[in-house]
Amino acid sequence: MKYRILLWILWPSFLVSGLAEGFLFSFVQPDDLVFFGHHPNISDEGIYTLGFFAIWIFYALSSALTTYILPGIDTDSAGKDRGLL
Repeated sequence: MKYRILLWILWPSFLVSGLAEGFLFSFVQPDDLVFFGHHPNISDEGIYTLGFFAIWIFYALSSALTTYILPGIDTDSAGKDRGLL
């Protein structure tokens, strides 16, 4: 059950973060990024990678919060899965 919940959190957030990163970096070029007055000394691929993982973490936290507040996510005393709804 715990691995299934982890997949419910990570897989949708992975898919949506891929779309969000494509949307974000179609408008923002890595050469235009400035952090604390300095351009990071990272390749464009490195910036894309860090951006993807940052977006993935935010979406995973959102999915985890949604999973946490759903009723019936825990198991009963017999170990049977009661389902989500």
